[in-house]
Amino acid sequence: MDLLARMVDSVHVELREHKQRVPMRLLVQQALANPARRDVLSALRAPDGVQVIAEVKRASPSQGALPLRTDVVTLAVGYQSGGAAAVSVLTQRQHFCGSLADLDVVCPAVDVPVLRKDFIIDEYQLWEARAHGAVLVLLIVAALDQPTLSTLVERAHAMGLTALVETHDADEVDRALDAGAQVIGVNARDLRTLRVSPDRFADLAPRIPEGVVRVAESGVRGPDDVRALAAAGADAVLVGTHVATSSDPRNAVAQLVAAGRRKGDAPPDVQADPPPRSHRSGAERLSW
Repeated sequence: MDLLARMVDSVHVELREHKQRVPMRLLVQQALANPARRDVLSALRAPDGVQVIAEVKRASPSQGALPLRTDVVTLAVGYQSGGAAAVSVLTQRQHFCGSLADLDVVCPAVDVPVLRKDFIIDEYQLWEARAHGAVLVLLIVAALDQPTLSTLVERAHAMGLTALVETHDADEVDRALDAGAQVIGVNARDLRTLRVSPDRFADLAPRIPEGVVRVAESGVRGPDDVRALAAAGADAVLVGTHVATSSDPRNAVAQLVAAGRRKGDAPPDVQADPPPRSHRSGAERLSW
């Protein structure tokens, strides 16, 4: 069984626990009491340049616990202060040490849209996302059959959520479009092996129509990567380990935002990038 399949299996276990703890009827009531936000598309597709979705993550499958230098709320607030257009929060427990509790504290602390990043396989998880304050949800094409993908995209939109539909190859891009995706992510990392293909976004971006928001995911290690992805047609980049483990997360985000700008100069308080390292370890190449 590949890594993606193992991850999805663990989500099935978590989902059963959640459904036993909070019945669907009660969850829907909680979700409807939490107003949905509907301006996500404009936040991700702004005329001034490539937008940054900065991620709150506690661990990765390859690296284990990440050396976070602050709590998740301070991290998220720093991202927003650095210019992030949205904040992503990993909520999967077994492989990423995340939880819905992180959504509960991050969502009220920031004014930008918040993405629930998880392996969403059931409508129940969409209601969870809205009940806990998220307005974006991740749907991974590789983890879903086409009828389920189409249904979840439709249900998310009906709930006032925006689905970021993640793809890894040309067939998955076509499936995302067939499902009605308005935001398509191209993940440079193969979720079955965790290996990164740096050119994947540039290869697949031409298949995504201009009217659909294009998000480049994974493998962003600094401003040069953002500039390259901007040239390849990205509207936004999703960045995790690079900013989450930075000694100055706000400045790390600000550097990426400045690199993605089409007009104007970087803010005066953005510090210069540190000298690039001559090589990357295997763990860095595989981190997710």
